[in-house]
Amino acid sequence: MLGRWFDKKQDSGAPAPVSGITGPRVPRHTGGWSLRRKRLEAEPGLRVIDVGYTSPANINYLTALGHSVFLADLVYEACANDWKTGTDEEGNPIWNVSGFLDQSLNFSGRTFDVVFLWTALDYLPEALVAPVVARLGDAMNPGGEVLAFFHTRAHGDETVHCRYHLTTGDDVEAQHAPPFPIQRAFTNRSIEKLFAGWSGHRQFLAKDSVSEVIMTR
Repeated sequence: MLGRWFDKKQDSGAPAPVSGITGPRVPRHTGGWSLRRKRLEAEPGLRVIDVGYTSPANINYLTALGHSVFLADLVYEACANDWKTGTDEEGNPIWNVSGFLDQSLNFSGRTFDVVFLWTALDYLPEALVAPVVARLGDAMNPGGEVLAFFHTRAHGDETVHCRYHLTTGDDVEAQHAPPFPIQRAFTNRSIEKLFAGWSGHRQFLAKDSVSEVIMTR
């Protein structure tokens, strides 16, 4: 899915429901969202990237506070489309990384203050993970922040691919999204290595085998 912009000058009515998101929304308390919510409520006019299937709740919440929103469904774009261009001498797939980035994260020179990355990095093919983080880093304003969730294990019911919806409280609501398989579980060390060169790293207590991290550019 191509990225789309929503801001307070556009129609903020709920978009049509998106197929592929099913079942109830399950509340999940998150210290990372609680902290980011306070910033969003205090600083109007921020530019936000929200990763995942279209969430009318997220669009309406963010635009009502005066923020601009860019949608990027990275996992769907990576897994539902064929970005492989062949294989190397050892039979490993060769990925069209630049094509994927230009399709999914083409910001036309815009820069951002907040990114809701959720669990996207757990589901992306390995070849795309570091380039996605690098592209986001290049597009962040100084002091810009990424909120990301990371699974601490690669098996179990809690590894089901979900879409996260913002609320006005300290919870986000998880809802089943298309069942793309988890690709990896991150350790604290692998997260720090992936975001090497960023200026700040705040980790929150893991819950349900999912850890939360806010990375500051």
